Amino acid sequence: MPRGGDHTHFGYETVPLADKQGRVDDVFRSVARRYDLMNDLMSGGLHRAWKDALVTAVNPPKNAREFVVLDLAGGTGDVAFRIAQAGGPGTRIVVCDINPDMLAVGQERAAERGLDGVVTFEQGNAEELAYPDRSFDCVTIAFGIRNVPRIERALAQAHRVLKLGGRFLCLEFSSVDVPGLDALYELYSFQVIPRIGDAVAGDRDAYQYLVESIRKFPKPKLFATMIEASGFRRASFTPMTGGVVALHSGWRL
Repeated sequence: MPRGGDHTHFGYETVPLADKQGRVDDVFRSVARRYDLMNDLMSGGLHRAWKDALVTAVNPPKNAREFVVLDLAGGTGDVAFRIAQAGGPGTRIVVCDINPDMLAVGQERAAERGLDGVVTFEQGNAEELAYPDRSFDCVTIAFGIRNVPRIERALAQAHRVLKLGGRFLCLEFSSVDVPGLDALYELYSFQVIPRIGDAVAGDRDAYQYLVESIRKFPKPKLFATMIEASGFRRASFTPMTGGVVALHSGWRL
């Protein structure tokens, strides 16, 4: 994904950076109701293990100590509910997502689980967070950072709203580093996933975009340097499943 210019690639098109958010919104509005099902089908259920690794890294306290997490781009609540389940009575999660359709799904699910007092859902833009400085113990984002038009702004905002000693955790698709698996993964991504999207969510183009956005995302070492450049310290990443995804970490120290 280019940085610093005024254009970005959307699928095989090049669109003005200012238009990208609207295009991304259209994708997620289209697939909101089937999004978690599609994640299961696309990843063979592996996204659950990846998210469990994220929650383990969040490590919410099991006791009543206050611990407030900001989950960016987490509209359907999948990650937030996992954190709530792992934490004690002092754990609270604020889900901030730009897309009202995804948030509506999350709010319904929170009510069904009896978690509407633990997980709150708020519409907002990761590039311009409305929260005060140093107000969260942890900031998470799972499979959402690559859809932010200006990634550096989102990273800077995440750093700003974290308390001193707070941790930023980002789960994102990465670059496969196992010989042979890379070609197979490429074939699966471009030939199979859009067809699944067409069959299950009725939107081939949305999933074509999601696949292509993965390919344009910075390699993990480059993304780690971007995290450091935003003010975080001890930036690191852990590849999983042969590099299909990586869990990135940074601390506000």
